[in-house]
Amino acid sequence: MIWKNWRDAPLNTPFDAGRWPNFSPQELACRCGGRFCDGEYWDDAAFLDALQALRAAMGAPLIIRSGHRCAQWNAAVGGAPLSQHKTIAVDIGLEGHDRARLLAAAVESGFTGIGLARGFMHLDRRGGAARWFYGAAAKAAWGLG
Repeated sequence: MIWKNWRDAPLNTPFDAGRWPNFSPQELACRCGGRFCDGEYWDDAAFLDALQALRAAMGAPLIIRSGHRCAQWNAAVGGAPLSQHKTIAVDIGLEGHDRARLLAAAVESGFTGIGLARGFMHLDRRGGAARWFYGAAAKAAWGLG
C-alpha cells in the first residue's frame, strides 16, 4: 500500500508492535525532501520481513541509503524508468559489512533483485531472480573483476 506521507501510516503499524524493530517508514520513504512529494512511502510486509531477516542474519545495523522513490525523484536521481524503488526497494550501505556475507544473507532472506555497487547493495523482491553490477569498478570491488 502506498502512503502520500510516511506519517500517514497508521500508528498501530507493526513498526510500533515490534515486528520490524530495526526499521521505520521514515527511513524507507522517498527522500526528495518535498521537491516532488511529501515523503511518499510504500508499505509491503513481505519486503519488510525479508529486510528484518537480513538485519537479524547480519547482527548489525543496515544503513538504508535509498528506499521508496516517487516517480519524479527517481527520474531526478537517474533511476531506471521501471525502477523497483518506485514501489519498494532499498540500497544498503556496505560500511562495516563483509560483502560476501551480506550477499549470501540477502539471498537467504528472500531478495531476488540484487544490484552490486562499490558502496552499496540494491535489494528488491521482483518476480524473478536478477543480479547486476553498477559498472566495472563495482565488479572489481566485489572481487569479480
